[in-house]
Amino acid sequence: MSDIIAKERNNNPTPFGKYGKLHVEGGKLKGEKGEDVQLRGISTHNLSNYPQYVSEETLTTLVDEWGISVFRLAMYCGEADGFDGYATGDDMHRLELEALIVKAVKAAAKLGIYVLVDWHVLLEQDPNLHKDAAIRFFDKICGLLKDYDNVIYEICNEPNGDHVTWPVICVYANQVIPVIRAKAPDSVILVGTPCWSQQVDKAAAAPLPYPNLMYVLHFYADTHRDELRNVLEEAAKAGLPLFVSEFGCCNAAGDGEDNKEEADKWIALLNKYGISFIAWNLSNKNEASAFILPGCEKISGWKDDELNGCAKLVRGYMRS
Repeated sequence: MSDIIAKERNNNPTPFGKYGKLHVEGGKLKGEKGEDVQLRGISTHNLSNYPQYVSEETLTTLVDEWGISVFRLAMYCGEADGFDGYATGDDMHRLELEALIVKAVKAAAKLGIYVLVDWHVLLEQDPNLHKDAAIRFFDKICGLLKDYDNVIYEICNEPNGDHVTWPVICVYANQVIPVIRAKAPDSVILVGTPCWSQQVDKAAAAPLPYPNLMYVLHFYADTHRDELRNVLEEAAKAGLPLFVSEFGCCNAAGDGEDNKEEADKWIALLNKYGISFIAWNLSNKNEASAFILPGCEKISGWKDDELNGCAKLVRGYMRS
Protein backbone atom coordinates (compact mmCIF):
# COMPACT_ATOMS: atom_id res chain seq x y z
CA MET A 1 0.00 0.00 0.00
CA SER A 2 1.72 3.16 -1.20
CA ASP A 3 -0.51 5.51 0.78
CA ILE A 4 1.38 4.80 4.03
CA ILE A 5 4.75 5.78 2.54
CA ALA A 6 5.68 9.44 2.34
CA LYS A 7 5.67 10.77 -1.21
CA GLU A 8 6.77 14.25 -0.25
CA ARG A 9 8.89 15.87 2.48
CA ASN A 10 9.77 19.53 2.89
CA ASN A 11 7.88 20.29 -0.34
CA ASN A 12 10.08 17.90 -2.33
CA PRO A 13 9.28 14.43 -3.67
CA THR A 14 10.79 11.55 -1.72
CA PRO A 15 12.50 8.63 -3.53
CA PHE A 16 9.27 6.65 -3.16
CA GLY A 17 7.34 9.69 -4.32
CA LYS A 18 9.44 9.70 -7.50
CA TYR A 19 9.39 5.99 -8.28
CA GLY A 20 6.67 4.25 -6.25
CA LYS A 21 6.60 0.47 -6.15
CA LEU A 22 9.59 -1.02 -7.94
CA HIS A 23 9.79 -3.86 -10.43
CA VAL A 24 12.34 -5.45 -12.77
CA GLU A 25 11.97 -5.17 -16.51
CA GLY A 26 14.41 -5.59 -19.38
CA GLY A 27 17.30 -6.26 -17.03
CA LYS A 28 16.74 -3.00 -15.14
CA LEU A 29 15.21 -1.84 -11.88
CA LYS A 30 12.17 0.24 -12.78
CA GLY A 31 9.66 2.56 -11.12
CA GLU A 32 5.89 2.39 -11.42
CA LYS A 33 5.91 4.48 -14.58
CA GLY A 34 8.61 2.37 -16.23
CA GLU A 35 11.48 4.78 -15.56
CA ASP A 36 14.97 3.46 -14.75
CA VAL A 37 15.82 3.54 -11.04
CA GLN A 38 19.25 3.63 -9.43
CA LEU A 39 19.08 3.42 -5.65
CA ARG A 40 21.99 4.54 -3.48
CA GLY A 41 22.26 3.69 0.17
CA ILE A 42 24.10 2.24 3.11
CA SER A 43 23.97 -0.98 5.10
CA THR A 44 23.89 -1.57 8.80
CA HIS A 45 26.37 -3.97 10.31
CA ASN A 46 25.08 -6.99 12.25
CA LEU A 47 21.67 -6.02 13.67
CA SER A 48 22.27 -8.26 16.68
CA ASN A 49 25.40 -6.26 17.50
CA TYR A 50 24.45 -2.73 16.41
CA PRO A 51 20.68 -2.33 16.87
CA GLN A 52 21.02 1.31 17.96
CA TYR A 53 21.30 2.56 14.37
CA VAL A 54 17.80 1.35 13.56
CA SER A 55 16.05 4.58 14.45
CA GLU A 56 14.15 7.37 12.76
CA GLU A 57 16.78 9.79 14.05
CA THR A 58 19.57 7.90 12.28
CA LEU A 59 17.63 7.56 9.06
CA THR A 60 16.74 11.25 9.04
CA THR A 61 20.44 12.17 9.09
CA LEU A 62 21.21 9.66 6.34
CA VAL A 63 18.38 10.91 4.14
CA ASP A 64 18.70 14.65 4.71
CA GLU A 65 22.49 14.98 5.03
CA TRP A 66 23.81 12.02 3.05
CA GLY A 67 21.08 11.70 0.42
CA ILE A 68 20.40 7.96 0.64
CA SER A 69 17.37 6.39 -1.01
CA VAL A 70 17.69 2.85 0.39
CA PHE A 71 18.65 1.41 3.79
CA ARG A 72 19.91 -2.18 4.07
CA LEU A 73 19.25 -4.21 7.23
CA ALA A 74 22.01 -6.80 7.64
CA MET A 75 20.37 -9.50 9.74
CA TYR A 76 22.93 -12.23 10.26
CA CYS A 77 21.35 -15.67 10.21
CA GLY A 78 24.20 -17.31 12.12
CA GLU A 79 26.50 -16.40 15.00
CA ALA A 80 29.07 -13.65 14.36
CA ASP A 81 31.32 -11.61 16.64
CA GLY A 82 29.88 -13.43 19.65
CA PHE A 83 26.27 -12.51 18.86
CA ASP A 84 23.60 -15.00 17.91
CA GLY A 85 21.84 -14.60 14.59
CA TYR A 86 18.23 -15.29 13.67
CA ALA A 87 18.77 -19.00 13.06
CA THR A 88 21.11 -19.62 16.00
CA GLY A 89 19.37 -17.49 18.63
CA ASP A 90 16.32 -18.29 20.72
CA ASP A 91 12.71 -17.30 20.07
CA MET A 92 13.03 -14.10 22.09
CA HIS A 93 15.97 -12.95 19.98
CA ARG A 94 14.08 -13.74 16.80
CA LEU A 95 11.20 -11.58 17.99
CA GLU A 96 13.64 -8.76 18.78
CA LEU A 97 15.14 -8.91 15.28
CA GLU A 98 11.70 -9.00 13.64
CA ALA A 99 10.67 -5.96 15.68
CA LEU A 100 13.83 -4.09 14.62
CA ILE A 101 13.07 -4.75 10.96
CA VAL A 102 9.48 -3.57 11.30
CA LYS A 103 10.70 -0.47 13.15
CA ALA A 104 13.16 0.31 10.34
CA VAL A 105 10.56 -0.13 7.61
CA LYS A 106 8.09 2.15 9.39
CA ALA A 107 10.78 4.82 9.87
CA ALA A 108 11.83 4.54 6.22
CA ALA A 109 8.19 4.84 5.15
CA LYS A 110 7.88 8.13 7.05
CA LEU A 111 10.90 9.42 5.12
CA GLY A 112 9.83 7.95 1.80
CA ILE A 113 12.85 5.69 1.16
CA TYR A 114 13.28 2.00 0.39
CA VAL A 115 14.47 -0.77 2.71
CA LEU A 116 16.42 -3.90 1.82
CA VAL A 117 15.84 -6.78 4.25
CA ASP A 118 19.02 -8.87 4.10
CA TRP A 119 19.22 -12.53 5.22
CA HIS A 120 22.93 -12.26 5.87
CA VAL A 121 24.57 -15.58 4.95
CA LEU A 122 28.32 -15.41 5.61
CA LEU A 123 30.26 -17.73 7.93
CA GLU A 124 27.88 -20.64 7.30
CA GLN A 125 28.81 -20.43 3.58
CA ASP A 126 25.91 -22.53 2.23
CA PRO A 127 22.49 -20.84 2.50
CA ASN A 128 20.89 -24.29 2.65
CA LEU A 129 22.37 -24.77 6.13
CA HIS A 130 19.73 -22.47 7.64
CA LYS A 131 17.11 -22.88 4.91
CA ASP A 132 14.32 -23.85 7.32
CA ALA A 133 15.01 -20.76 9.44
CA ALA A 134 15.04 -18.61 6.30
CA ILE A 135 11.63 -19.98 5.29
CA ARG A 136 10.31 -19.28 8.78
CA PHE A 137 11.74 -15.76 8.75
CA PHE A 138 10.50 -14.70 5.31
CA ASP A 139 7.06 -16.19 5.89
CA LYS A 140 6.79 -14.16 9.11
CA ILE A 141 8.39 -10.89 8.01
CA CYS A 142 6.64 -10.70 4.64
CA GLY A 143 3.34 -11.02 6.46
CA LEU A 144 4.28 -8.26 8.90
CA LEU A 145 5.37 -5.97 6.04
CA LYS A 146 2.63 -6.82 3.53
CA ASP A 147 1.30 -3.23 3.51
CA TYR A 148 4.68 -1.65 2.69
CA ASP A 149 5.58 -1.29 -0.97
CA ASN A 150 9.05 0.11 -0.19
CA VAL A 151 10.62 -3.24 0.80
CA ILE A 152 13.15 -5.31 -1.17
CA TYR A 153 14.17 -8.79 0.02
CA GLU A 154 17.71 -10.22 -0.18
CA ILE A 155 17.68 -13.97 0.40
CA CYS A 156 21.39 -14.81 0.80
CA ASN A 157 24.09 -12.21 1.33
CA GLU A 158 27.37 -13.89 0.39
CA PRO A 159 27.30 -17.62 -0.38
CA ASN A 160 30.89 -18.84 -0.36
CA GLY A 161 33.11 -21.91 -0.35
CA ASP A 162 34.16 -24.14 -3.23
CA HIS A 163 31.20 -26.46 -2.68
CA VAL A 164 28.62 -23.64 -2.85
CA THR A 165 28.08 -23.45 -6.59
CA TRP A 166 25.30 -21.67 -8.46
CA PRO A 167 23.19 -24.89 -8.65
CA VAL A 168 23.51 -25.22 -4.85
CA ILE A 169 22.26 -21.65 -4.40
CA CYS A 170 19.41 -22.33 -6.83
CA VAL A 171 18.21 -25.26 -4.69
CA TYR A 172 17.86 -22.82 -1.80
CA ALA A 173 16.36 -20.02 -3.90
CA ASN A 174 13.74 -22.30 -5.42
CA GLN A 175 12.40 -23.06 -1.95
CA VAL A 176 12.66 -19.58 -0.41
CA ILE A 177 11.39 -17.39 -3.27
CA PRO A 178 7.91 -19.00 -3.37
CA VAL A 179 7.55 -18.32 0.38
CA ILE A 180 8.17 -14.60 -0.22
CA ARG A 181 5.93 -14.57 -3.28
CA ALA A 182 3.03 -16.02 -1.27
CA LYS A 183 2.82 -12.83 0.82
CA ALA A 184 4.73 -10.28 -1.26
CA PRO A 185 3.81 -11.38 -4.80
CA ASP A 186 5.30 -8.42 -6.65
CA SER A 187 8.30 -7.56 -4.48
CA VAL A 188 11.82 -7.25 -5.88
CA ILE A 189 14.03 -10.08 -4.61
CA LEU A 190 17.85 -10.14 -4.66
CA VAL A 191 19.76 -13.41 -4.98
CA GLY A 192 23.38 -13.73 -3.89
CA THR A 193 25.86 -15.42 -6.21
CA PRO A 194 28.83 -17.77 -5.60
CA CYS A 195 32.21 -16.71 -4.19
CA TRP A 196 30.96 -14.01 -1.82
CA SER A 197 28.52 -12.70 -4.45
CA GLN A 198 31.03 -12.17 -7.22
CA GLN A 199 30.18 -14.80 -9.84
CA VAL A 200 27.26 -13.08 -11.49
CA ASP A 201 28.39 -14.70 -14.73
CA LYS A 202 27.13 -18.04 -13.38
CA ALA A 203 23.69 -16.52 -12.82
CA ALA A 204 23.74 -14.91 -16.26
CA ALA A 205 24.32 -18.35 -17.81
CA ALA A 206 21.41 -19.93 -15.91
CA PRO A 207 19.03 -17.34 -14.40
CA LEU A 208 16.20 -18.38 -12.12
CA PRO A 209 12.69 -18.57 -13.67
CA TYR A 210 10.95 -15.88 -11.62
CA PRO A 211 9.96 -12.28 -12.38
CA ASN A 212 11.25 -9.32 -10.39
CA LEU A 213 14.57 -10.95 -9.50
CA MET A 214 17.96 -9.26 -9.40
CA TYR A 215 21.38 -10.80 -8.90
CA VAL A 216 23.94 -9.58 -6.41
CA LEU A 217 27.55 -8.54 -6.89
CA HIS A 218 29.71 -7.33 -4.00
CA PHE A 219 33.09 -5.62 -4.24
CA TYR A 220 35.76 -4.10 -2.03
CA ALA A 221 37.66 -1.58 -4.08
CA ASP A 222 41.19 -2.23 -2.82
CA THR A 223 40.88 -5.97 -3.54
CA HIS A 224 38.50 -6.29 -6.49
CA ARG A 225 39.60 -4.39 -9.56
CA ASP A 226 39.47 -4.74 -13.34
CA GLU A 227 38.87 -8.49 -13.41
CA LEU A 228 35.68 -8.29 -11.35
CA ARG A 229 34.58 -5.07 -13.06
CA ASN A 230 34.80 -6.95 -16.35
CA VAL A 231 32.60 -9.74 -14.93
CA LEU A 232 29.97 -7.19 -13.91
CA GLU A 233 30.11 -5.37 -17.24
CA GLU A 234 29.70 -8.56 -19.27
CA ALA A 235 26.71 -9.60 -17.16
CA ALA A 236 25.17 -6.15 -17.53
CA LYS A 237 25.65 -6.26 -21.30
CA ALA A 238 23.97 -9.68 -21.32
CA GLY A 239 20.90 -8.12 -19.71
CA LEU A 240 21.22 -9.67 -16.24
CA PRO A 241 19.45 -7.50 -13.63
CA LEU A 242 22.23 -6.54 -11.21
CA PHE A 243 22.26 -4.94 -7.76
CA VAL A 244 25.39 -4.14 -5.72
CA SER A 245 23.95 -4.61 -2.25
CA GLU A 246 27.32 -4.24 -0.53
CA PHE A 247 30.60 -2.53 -1.34
CA GLY A 248 33.54 -1.04 0.49
CA CYS A 249 36.37 1.31 -0.37
CA CYS A 250 38.99 -0.73 1.53
CA ASN A 251 40.06 -4.37 1.16
CA ALA A 252 37.83 -7.44 1.24
CA ALA A 253 38.57 -8.02 4.93
CA GLY A 254 36.92 -4.68 5.69
CA ASP A 255 40.22 -3.11 6.66
CA GLY A 256 43.35 -1.49 5.25
CA GLU A 257 43.50 1.81 3.42
CA ASP A 258 40.64 3.24 1.40
CA ASN A 259 41.40 3.13 -2.32
CA LYS A 260 39.59 6.13 -3.75
CA GLU A 261 40.99 5.66 -7.25
CA GLU A 262 39.61 2.12 -7.58
CA ALA A 263 36.36 3.02 -5.79
CA ASP A 264 35.83 5.89 -8.24
CA LYS A 265 36.24 3.45 -11.14
CA TRP A 266 33.60 1.18 -9.63
CA ILE A 267 31.10 3.96 -9.06
CA ALA A 268 31.62 5.26 -12.60
CA LEU A 269 30.89 1.77 -13.96
CA LEU A 270 27.76 1.38 -11.82
CA ASN A 271 26.54 4.78 -12.94
CA LYS A 272 27.19 3.86 -16.58
CA TYR A 273 24.75 0.94 -16.31
CA GLY A 274 22.42 2.52 -13.75
CA ILE A 275 23.15 -0.20 -11.17
CA SER A 276 22.00 0.46 -7.62
CA PHE A 277 24.63 0.33 -4.87
CA ILE A 278 24.79 0.12 -1.07
CA ALA A 279 27.88 0.81 1.03
CA TRP A 280 29.11 -1.20 4.04
CA ASN A 281 28.81 -0.35 6.99
CA LEU A 282 26.98 1.81 9.53
CA SER A 283 28.71 1.07 12.83
CA ASN A 284 31.48 2.30 15.11
CA LYS A 285 33.39 -0.97 14.87
CA ASN A 286 37.16 -0.66 14.89
CA GLU A 287 37.70 -1.37 11.20
CA ALA A 288 38.27 0.64 8.04
CA SER A 289 34.86 -0.09 6.53
CA ALA A 290 32.93 1.25 9.55
CA PHE A 291 31.59 4.74 8.93
CA ILE A 292 31.76 5.98 12.51
CA LEU A 293 34.97 6.22 14.52
CA PRO A 294 35.34 3.93 17.56
CA GLY A 295 34.31 5.69 20.72
CA CYS A 296 31.67 7.83 19.03
CA GLU A 297 28.32 6.75 20.45
CA LYS A 298 26.17 9.18 18.47
CA ILE A 299 23.48 7.61 16.28
CA SER A 300 22.88 10.69 14.13
CA GLY A 301 24.18 14.13 13.25
CA TRP A 302 27.81 13.07 12.96
CA LYS A 303 30.48 15.68 12.39
CA ASP A 304 33.33 15.04 9.97
CA ASP A 305 35.80 14.42 12.79
CA GLU A 306 33.55 11.61 14.05
CA LEU A 307 33.58 9.78 10.72
CA ASN A 308 36.05 7.41 9.09
CA GLY A 309 37.53 8.34 5.72
CA CYS A 310 35.33 5.76 4.00
CA ALA A 311 32.20 7.50 5.29
CA LYS A 312 33.19 10.77 3.64
CA LEU A 313 33.86 8.96 0.35
CA VAL A 314 30.54 7.13 0.55
CA ARG A 315 28.66 10.27 1.46
CA GLY A 316 30.04 11.87 -1.67
CA TYR A 317 28.85 8.93 -3.79
CA MET A 318 25.39 9.19 -2.25
CA ARG A 319 25.13 12.91 -2.97
CA SER A 320 26.55 12.90 -6.51
